[in-house]
Amino acid sequence: MELMGEKSFIGIPYEEHKRLRRLTSASINGYEALSTYITFIEQNVITSLDKWSKLGEFEFLTHMRRLTFKIIMHIFLGAESDPIMEALEKEYTALNLGVRAMRINIPGFAFYKSLKARKGLLAIFQKMVDQRRAEKKGKEPNRKHKDMMDSLIEVEDENGRRLGDDDIIDIMLMYLNAGHESSGHITMWATYYLQKHPEYLQKAKEEQEEILRRRPPTQKGLVLDEVRKMDFLSKVVDETLRMVTFSLMVFREAKSDVHINGYLIPKGWKVLTWFRAIHLNPEIYPDPTEFNPYRWNLTHKAGEFLPFGAGTRLCPGNDLAKLEISVFLHHFVLNYKVEPKNPLCPIRYLPHTRPTDNYLATLKKVSSP
Repeated sequence: MELMGEKSFIGIPYEEHKRLRRLTSASINGYEALSTYITFIEQNVITSLDKWSKLGEFEFLTHMRRLTFKIIMHIFLGAESDPIMEALEKEYTALNLGVRAMRINIPGFAFYKSLKARKGLLAIFQKMVDQRRAEKKGKEPNRKHKDMMDSLIEVEDENGRRLGDDDIIDIMLMYLNAGHESSGHITMWATYYLQKHPEYLQKAKEEQEEILRRRPPTQKGLVLDEVRKMDFLSKVVDETLRMVTFSLMVFREAKSDVHINGYLIPKGWKVLTWFRAIHLNPEIYPDPTEFNPYRWNLTHKAGEFLPFGAGTRLCPGNDLAKLEISVFLHHFVLNYKVEPKNPLCPIRYLPHTRPTDNYLATLKKVSSP
C-alpha cells in the first residue's frame, strides 16, 4: 500500500474497487480498445526486433521491458517525450526492487529506495496531471489523441463524482507498473521456452505462416481477429504464464467459516493464495516443470489457472497483456531466432523471475515465408 498507493486496487474495499475498476477498465479492455492499440503495438515490435538484430549481444529482458514500457506509455499517457519515459522507467525499476522486500525504511535498504522512487513518480505524475487540467481549461492547445489520463480526468461515476489528483496518480502508477513488467517478462520467457523447444517453435511458426496465407492482399498488418485465431500460440502464452507465474499470490479474507480439505478457516481470518503452488501442482498439471503447450488441449476447472489473479479483482489489463505478447511472438517466430549467451544461466526469483544476466543473447533474422 505504501509503495503503490491507497487507490491502487491492492487494498481498497470491495465497493470502491468495483467503482474504480468500472471507471478505468473501458480504456484498456474490449474489442474496440484492443483494435485501436494493435497497430501501434505491431509497429513498435517490428522496429524493435529489427534494431535488436543489429546490436550483437544485448540484454533481451532489459530491451523487452523498455519496449512494453513504451507501448503502455503511449496507451496511458500519449506521446510523451523520451526524457519523461526514461525518468519514469528509472523510478519504476527502483520501486520494484522493494515491492517484495522487507519493510525496513532505513537508508541502504530496498524498501527505503522504493519509497524514494515513489516520491519521484508522484512528482512526475502530478506535473502531468496539472498540465492536462490546464489543457482542459483552454490554457494549452488541445491534444490530438485522447489517452487514459485524459479519460481519468474526465470520467464521472453514476453520482457525478470525478477522480481527484491522488486517485488518478495512484491508478496511473499501478497500471503503468503492472502493464509493462508482466508483459515484458512473460514475452521474454516465451521466447526462451520456444528457443529451448524447437518443435514448439516450428509449430508456432507454421500457424503464423497460415495466418499470413489467409490474409486478404489489401490488408496491411495484423488485426485483432487474426490474433484471436492463434490457437497454438495462445497455448504457448498460457503455458508460459503457468510456468513463470508472474503474479505470485493474493490475500483474501474469509467472510464466513470455510471448511476445506478437513480444515476450518474461521470467519475474519486472512488467507494467502499461492498461485505457484497451484500452477506446479502435479495433480492438476502432470510433469509440472515440463514446458508443454499441448496440455492446454484440455479444459481446466475454475481456480486451476490464475495468472492474472481471481474473482472480481482479476487484473483488468489481462487482455491487453496477452495482445502485446501475441503480436511480438507473431513477428518473432516468423522472422527471428534468439541465441542466448548463457543457456544455463542461474535464475533469480525476486522481485520477478528472470535470468541473472537478463537473458543476454543475440537476435538473428531468418528467412521470411
